[in-house]
Amino acid sequence: MTATDRNTRRLHIVTHGCQMNVYDSARMADVLAPLGYTAVDSPEGADMVIMNTCHIRERAAEKVFSALGRLRDLKEATGNQMMIAVTGCVAQAEGDILLKRAPYVDMVVGPQAYHRLPELIAQVHRSKGAVIDTDFPAEKKFDFLPDAAAPQGVIANLTIQEGCDKFCSFCVVPYTRGAEASRPVASIVAEARRMVAQGTREIALLGQNVNAYHGEGPDGRIWSLARLLSALAEIPGLSRLRYTTSHPSDMTEELILAHRDNPALMPFLHLPVQSGSDKILAAMNRKHKADDFRRIVTRLREARPDMAFTSDFIIGHPGETDADFAATMALVRETGFALAYSFNYSARPGTPAAGLAQIADEVKNARLYELQAELRRQQDAFNAATVGLNTPVLFTGLGRHPGQIAGRSLYAQPVVVESPVELTGEIHAVKITHANPNSLLGSLNKEVRAA
Repeated sequence: MTATDRNTRRLHIVTHGCQMNVYDSARMADVLAPLGYTAVDSPEGADMVIMNTCHIRERAAEKVFSALGRLRDLKEATGNQMMIAVTGCVAQAEGDILLKRAPYVDMVVGPQAYHRLPELIAQVHRSKGAVIDTDFPAEKKFDFLPDAAAPQGVIANLTIQEGCDKFCSFCVVPYTRGAEASRPVASIVAEARRMVAQGTREIALLGQNVNAYHGEGPDGRIWSLARLLSALAEIPGLSRLRYTTSHPSDMTEELILAHRDNPALMPFLHLPVQSGSDKILAAMNRKHKADDFRRIVTRLREARPDMAFTSDFIIGHPGETDADFAATMALVRETGFALAYSFNYSARPGTPAAGLAQIADEVKNARLYELQAELRRQQDAFNAATVGLNTPVLFTGLGRHPGQIAGRSLYAQPVVVESPVELTGEIHAVKITHANPNSLLGSLNKEVRAA
């Protein structure tokens, strides 16, 4: 029986990369729901498989082709009835190449065009051939997404801004996501209200450069991220707010003070610095210096003393010397991070740094190993410092083992406690009793356990 013979069609989405891709995948499922598509956990037997791709990591395109080879076998087993779509940033950057190397792919769709999936599916059926849509359309895709959306859960993502105008030397985002664009305030608030009505209690606002947000407000004026956060905090039932990913150049005093004045805004900020060397930051075209980052961290800690930070580091950018790497290590030790992500530089075709002389892999690997050892030490120390403290935890659902419930701390750490009581969506104080490398164990007070 083919997909067209059934009222319900099975949809499997594979998501790679950032939280924005996670959000995009959820909205693609919403777009396809009126066509009868229902999400399934496996590609076996699916009527449609979407690979939502990311182009940030090394050899991203090759990993996509490897995964597509496995899907080709599944498609052939269905008599070529399964439809395969590649979406996201690899689709945007490698569209024509994708169809040449994988002619069994039915659709290649850029991140600005996924709202057109129903129309593209119809085109595939009409033409009996592949279609590609990697344009940056004049219409704004968020204006065409359905209001109806599947519940995301207690913790949810909400994209408010896309694209980037910074053109860092290592980054493909301006080429795959386009120029900075911000959604109107009314659209964001309406979507947040729908999420809260479906049980969401914490929302993370997403954007490639989220603190550059400049959306039109209901008063006709341009609103900043700080003002948007203030409006969202007034939604009844919304307890927590976060935002990611930020750029140091757009960290305004107004936004810093929002961490002091907005109780819904969590004291946990992802602020990528990339390097501690001013020479490398200039080569990266980051538009800030290491001391700018230090001043922002100091101001945020003055505004809210319990602030903690995560960051991103790229090691081995072309031109990085031992002295440049030492400057990065000095900044890391001085700042102290609750968590950080670090990677070796890898050339992205078409970006300015790709054509420069590259640093030997063994040098990059040695530096990355030293950095990651220090970052792991800092993460372990941050987690260990919570032992014995009472901390508010937002419970998200059952834990892995019977009798356990799990949640998130103010700093997004997974927290697991034992309780016979259903607490999903509630916030309760938990005394932390043990710190694992990537999670915390705790106990509820007696009143909650007996409730």
